[in-house]
Amino acid sequence: MTRHAVILSGYIVTFLIGLPTNILSLCAFSIKVHSKPMPTDILLLNLTVSDLLFLIVLPLKMHEAASEMKWLFPYFLCPITSFFFFSTIYTSSLLLMAVSVDRYLGVAFPVRYRLMQKPLYAGIASVVIWVVSSIHCSFVFITEYLIAQNTTLNTEICYDNFSGEQLNVLLPVRLEISIVIFLAPLLICTFCYLSCIRILYSQPRICQKKKKKAIGMALGTLLVFVICFLPFNVSHVLGFLEGKSPAWRYYTLLLSAFNTCLDPFIFYFSSSIFQDMVKHFLFRALELCSCHLHGFTVNERNQCSEKSVLYSLCM
Repeated sequence: MTRHAVILSGYIVTFLIGLPTNILSLCAFSIKVHSKPMPTDILLLNLTVSDLLFLIVLPLKMHEAASEMKWLFPYFLCPITSFFFFSTIYTSSLLLMAVSVDRYLGVAFPVRYRLMQKPLYAGIASVVIWVVSSIHCSFVFITEYLIAQNTTLNTEICYDNFSGEQLNVLLPVRLEISIVIFLAPLLICTFCYLSCIRILYSQPRICQKKKKKAIGMALGTLLVFVICFLPFNVSHVLGFLEGKSPAWRYYTLLLSAFNTCLDPFIFYFSSSIFQDMVKHFLFRALELCSCHLHGFTVNERNQCSEKSVLYSLCM
């Protein structure tokens, strides 16, 4: 299988899994934030929005892969697409770090955390995270501006095949990003979740369910960092050392894109309303399939569907 076929297949799988699960997440956290906002819910809502922004621009990258990595859209869309494509990846890592800090403070300093717990703080943190990731990823426009100065510009190539002048700007910025927006959040997340697990297991009065939830949240977040973000940021470090952009960097982007599919699993362990909504939709789907398989008439199927909805709402 050719490179562009592998990339296209990976993007399609990511889009088909990530879009419905993140729409479900958006509905769940929007309801929770509207009714009873909590700092974690605000952070997870921003994480969902980040994933959806990534999925919105992903079809453009899918078209690029289907065109054998040729950019056939108007060229001004190239830096815009690249900006959203990369900034949402880095925004996700910073938001996951913020969630881990919020969890740690709630476990390590429960009394003080309840007194200081305000949704406004989570909102401010989210704004700061969006600004930091956007500023760092603005180098995309700088790099494309340098491309525009080249008289041999090939508008069929989007954000690739960089000149020496471009690499002199791009590679140090990538290295700085890999340290500030990947390594630092990874270390902070590791410290926060390991501390949470240690504190919870040192208190026998805490129920086993809460302990398992903390382990699931910790493992899910760390797996996202290791599986989705680590290879991509390793390519930044090696690219800086070698003085060129690694050819296999495209494949690490597939793993980073798959982050949008893994985030809902983190949402499941961190939010009871998201768990309830997932159970509701699964129960509804199973009931509808059962009605269909038993060969009910249209009216009977409607009655069956209404019963399943009423039952799920009463759970």
